[in-house]
Amino acid sequence: MRFVSFMHRDRASWGCITGDRIADLGALPGAPPDLKAAIAAGALNHRAGAATLSRADVQLLPVVPAPAKILCVGHNYETHRQETGRAKAEHPSIFTRFADTLIGADQPIVRPAVSTMLDYEGELAVVIGKCGRKIAESDAMDHVAGFTCFNDASVRDWQWHTSQFIPGKNFPATAPFGPELVTPEEIGNLSAVSVVTRLNGQIVQQATVADMIFPIPKIIAYVSTFTELAPGDVIATGTPGGVGAKRTPPLWMKPGDLVEVEIAGIGQLANRVIAE
Repeated sequence: MRFVSFMHRDRASWGCITGDRIADLGALPGAPPDLKAAIAAGALNHRAGAATLSRADVQLLPVVPAPAKILCVGHNYETHRQETGRAKAEHPSIFTRFADTLIGADQPIVRPAVSTMLDYEGELAVVIGKCGRKIAESDAMDHVAGFTCFNDASVRDWQWHTSQFIPGKNFPATAPFGPELVTPEEIGNLSAVSVVTRLNGQIVQQATVADMIFPIPKIIAYVSTFTELAPGDVIATGTPGGVGAKRTPPLWMKPGDLVEVEIAGIGQLANRVIAE
């Protein structure tokens, strides 16, 4: 199944999407108020009686509008590790994003006034479905509610001020997230799923999930050792090689550009860039 969070006539809601129609599950009596609450309640199902809306009549929000945790994995594709010159690591590199960096599909990425070094990073994101601490790798996928697209757009000069990534990863409105939460049974062979990023129609990144250095179960096991994962938490699993910063000359996103992250079987996340 596929779920979205959206605004309709100044009302935030969530629902199940089929084609271009959305069943407004958040409007049903007694329904969880948002998708994060629905995940926590085990209510990801299509219930009869919900009014339907056209996708064209709503503004999609970040698929989980306010996750408590957004944990991002750095240098998790071999092609990206090589292009950055990073040494091989025994453990995944983890940094955090804040919820106010998130935007939905079709909403603008805001290039901050203090930088012109805005880079794209197409990624597969995992949304956690149930609480867990010290989760075994063998049990990790049982804690997944679903998958979606993520663009870990990075303000590179601020990322490079020190060895800590957080400043360059947390400017407001720099992290497209969505458009849909796709439940695991829809995916099939996850390792064969392709992650593709396009900038103004040109492919700039392309790899399969199998190319990850640290697979998703290992990431979940590692992260859950130092923090309890909760429903609605997000793990962005890393980006393939081809980032703009490592091209010659560098390829920075600029106002007016269209960036698209497409993940086979999951969807396409498209956003334009505007200046602050």
